[in-house]
Amino acid sequence: MGARLDRAALARLWPPLAVNAAWMARLLAETPALHAPLAALARLDLPDAWIGAGFVRNAVWDALHGRPPGLRPGADLDVVFFAPQEAVPETAVEAALHAALPGLAWSARNQARMHRRNGDAPYADTADALRHWPETATAIAARCGPAGIEFLAPLGLEDLFGLVVRPGPAFAGRPEKLRLVAERIVQRGWCARWPKLRLIGLPRLRPEA
Repeated sequence: MGARLDRAALARLWPPLAVNAAWMARLLAETPALHAPLAALARLDLPDAWIGAGFVRNAVWDALHGRPPGLRPGADLDVVFFAPQEAVPETAVEAALHAALPGLAWSARNQARMHRRNGDAPYADTADALRHWPETATAIAARCGPAGIEFLAPLGLEDLFGLVVRPGPAFAGRPEKLRLVAERIVQRGWCARWPKLRLIGLPRLRPEA
């Protein structure tokens, strides 16, 4: 089972996190540029399918920096799903999404096969795949569910709302992978775009160009 955010359970365990999850759900639901891709994905009815990576992270960090949330031109829309028999071609998923919402940079990846590319043991589901992503704040995904926006956050929401860039457990303590994370942050200009970010557990970054 994936680590889905049940708001009632969260409210009992840690009220601030439940409040943040509800705020995040409203942010995505009330921003047309963010809700439309979620709705398009939901109509495909793919197994264990979400939009993750920068989709949720960027919207929240933009909002926490006082910027209106939305998709930057050319920004990837990273769709993840889990089809163990690989019976759902990724190209067919991308074609269907492009037909539904053209002009967006759709990317669809079946997480049932991605362990081979990443050199990991097979993933159990999409949540397990997210646990192997580079940063804790990146390992968060969203989808439209029967009751509204749902989130998948196997590594939690604390770093996302704390504006913390921290390597995920699959990268922490591995110098070669930590260098990749640090280079990715520099190449994508994260510290310039979000100057309030705090970097924890990463090597010193070279200056961004």
